[in-house]
Amino acid sequence: MAKSKQQPEEPACWAIVHPGLEDIAADEILRDFGGEVKKKSKGIVVFRPKRLDRDILQLRTTEDVFVYGWGTDQLSYRSTDLESIRKWTALEADWPTLLKIHHSIRPKPKGKTSWRMVVQMTGEHGYRRYDATKALAKGLVGKFPASWPEAEENASVEFWLTIHGSTGICGIRISDRNMRHRTWKVEHFPASLRPTVAACMARVAELKPNQVVVDPMCGVGTILGECWTLAKRKARGDMAAWNSTFLGGDLDPHHVKLAGTNLRELGEFELRPWDARRLPLEPESVDRIVCNPPFGKQLSTPEEIVPLYQQFVRNMDRVMKVGAIAVLLVAEPAVMKESIRKYDWKQLRYQPIRILGQPAVIMAYRKEPPPE
Repeated sequence: MAKSKQQPEEPACWAIVHPGLEDIAADEILRDFGGEVKKKSKGIVVFRPKRLDRDILQLRTTEDVFVYGWGTDQLSYRSTDLESIRKWTALEADWPTLLKIHHSIRPKPKGKTSWRMVVQMTGEHGYRRYDATKALAKGLVGKFPASWPEAEENASVEFWLTIHGSTGICGIRISDRNMRHRTWKVEHFPASLRPTVAACMARVAELKPNQVVVDPMCGVGTILGECWTLAKRKARGDMAAWNSTFLGGDLDPHHVKLAGTNLRELGEFELRPWDARRLPLEPESVDRIVCNPPFGKQLSTPEEIVPLYQQFVRNMDRVMKVGAIAVLLVAEPAVMKESIRKYDWKQLRYQPIRILGQPAVIMAYRKEPPPE
């Protein structure tokens, strides 16, 4: 009997994620796309997809996705790394195959294909980003047509090198800005939440059919939009059968109007002006609360955060059903934990991250039955 040919493995990929959210992004890759997660490090998830095609661009928790050229955990921090970068780029990566994959996911432009290099570096090294860029350029000599013009931005093909401490990883970007910015989010305001962070919060909320999902401080609707998008994926597009209600409000009527503009093309949402300290909702009527309350520095005085959190938690507890989950992004976790302490809430997650350079925490709680 002739041997059956094994299906060749798909090339590896890597994703840039918001630092601190690597586990949540890896969970999306594993559960929603059947990928095999190979490695996680700060801000990076390396994985091998079950199938590498345009569906990979539907990832919600990642900032950017790349097809993998080479990677190492053995950078020395010294200038000798530069020769290694040149050598690995020239010899280790199968650039013709990677470019073929790139073109299958991101079709060639009508005009000339352009290219550029992007090098990111964090940590102290004995060389500059400029030096690493030169080493990458030397390794790429002859790896693509010489007729391609170099572009400063919006290039057709982007070769990326990311260096973080002793880790270096190199490949070709296959996503574009829509992965992290969303085409539906046309209205913004300063300090608006990154959609990828909102998508991570939606996953932590464990959305299910027949639920009432509420963002009591919805801003321009980023969290509600990501909750709805995740529910649509879970429902395989049949939102009528999913049968959930997505409800949001904000103290500022202008924010509610902007949220309505952003969310209009996605689906049906109930939006209204309200004060989250006095939610106009029935007791025990809500299954999920997903929210980014204001940070202390966003208020007129930092002292306002304590009574705000206390009144907000009291109202959340009133409207949440037993078993309901609240997912909150806060910059003052100690104040929030103290506000929650007297209620029958069980902590499910405590994930430190940084938002706009400021420490913050994604906290998840489940409302438990009162003790007998």
